[in-house]
Amino acid sequence: MKQHQPRPQASAIARASQKATTQQTLFNTVQHGLTSDDYYTPPWIFEKLAITFDLDVAAPTGGCHWIPATHHYDQQTNGLTSDWHGNVFMNPPFSKITPWVTKFIEHHNGIALLPMSKSNWFDTLWQDAEATTVLPYNMQFINPTGGRGSIFIGSMLFAYGQHNVNALQNIGRVR
Repeated sequence: MKQHQPRPQASAIARASQKATTQQTLFNTVQHGLTSDDYYTPPWIFEKLAITFDLDVAAPTGGCHWIPATHHYDQQTNGLTSDWHGNVFMNPPFSKITPWVTKFIEHHNGIALLPMSKSNWFDTLWQDAEATTVLPYNMQFINPTGGRGSIFIGSMLFAYGQHNVNALQNIGRVR
């Protein structure tokens, strides 16, 4: 765990995000059927974290019953354009992560599940987050039909806020 330091690169991500075609909705287009973004956080993560969130900022329609969040934003309520409040959980669509990470850094209170990446957003978050932990290499996500699936790259949890930093310690080694 490290002491929080100023975030000079957060605005760089925001500028890069504005230059690129930014994702203005939860998904690029209205969804019909399943997409590669339909991978939900497995319940065991929340069981180990043992905390409740105020808001899941990138939930499927109706939310996931196993995610302990009082409120959720879905495609209709749009987590990118809606105001975030309190302690948030974020497992955003991996198809376009940068605007989500920018907003997560600016909000500065919550836990995010994100893939490892050779990117500016990852480097900025790696340097800025108050705590991180690597998830098991064989972690499987849940899809809307109840099936399981994995992605080709490792995933991590990033945290801001002491309550969330403490919760990450229930998952594994924290940096």
